[in-house]
Amino acid sequence: MAGTALRRGAPRPSALAGRWYPGDARALRQSVRDYVADAGEREVGGVVRAVIAPHAGHVYSGPIAGVAFAALAEGPRFRRVVLVGPAHRVAFQGISAGDFARYELPTGEVTVDREAIAALEAAGLVGCVPEAHAEEHCLEIELPFVLETLGDVPIVPLLVGRATGEQVARALAATLRDDDLLLVSSDLSHYQPYDEARAQDLTTLAAIAAGRGEELDGHDACGYRGIQGALQVARSRGWRPEVLDYRSSGDTAGDKRAVVGYGAVAIVA
Repeated sequence: MAGTALRRGAPRPSALAGRWYPGDARALRQSVRDYVADAGEREVGGVVRAVIAPHAGHVYSGPIAGVAFAALAEGPRFRRVVLVGPAHRVAFQGISAGDFARYELPTGEVTVDREAIAALEAAGLVGCVPEAHAEEHCLEIELPFVLETLGDVPIVPLLVGRATGEQVARALAATLRDDDLLLVSSDLSHYQPYDEARAQDLTTLAAIAAGRGEELDGHDACGYRGIQGALQVARSRGWRPEVLDYRSSGDTAGDKRAVVGYGAVAIVA
């Protein structure tokens, strides 16, 4: 998709197939099923309302994402996903909604709830910077898991640029419905030696579990603004976070010299 200008209302083709996850539909579907199945049954202390999942290439973070999505197996039937993650490639102010007709993946299409985006934009809570979504990985990487575990549900894709956790919380509070899943896309620390990363990441996850999002910054988690916003919404609604899993790329891909941390968190009512 490099060099292709995205337009609002147009389809958003995959930017990751064949690189960040398998480009073949059968292989992708099977790999996602395996990640979720390998996670086993995940008991949580309430009804899952939100999850935090990592967003690296599936070979690195797929097993941990599988744990996050496995926690949805016994939960309610979600009818929409509000998906929030950090912009990595294009800088912009505020929050950019992915105002596209759909996201196209090898395993199917994911429809965008453009009416919800229009309402958020009319309220001044989001804008739309299409070019920021063109090569961005943090939202698309979650969608094969959404398709496999939740089926054909629409999404509200929100990409966070230079924004505060409070801004994210306001946008989330304005659009979240009782039958929505809030899906926060974030990795943890980046490119530290294995033991240093583990110590930092476990401290980060302890802060998340305690609802102390204000303690986080970009060194702790690239998606910290989305996490902060989600935790503010959780606090206002009486939800509580539960850490489900922690591993790093040193556990999944073998190289422990410079790792990226991955956590799976459920937020339950």
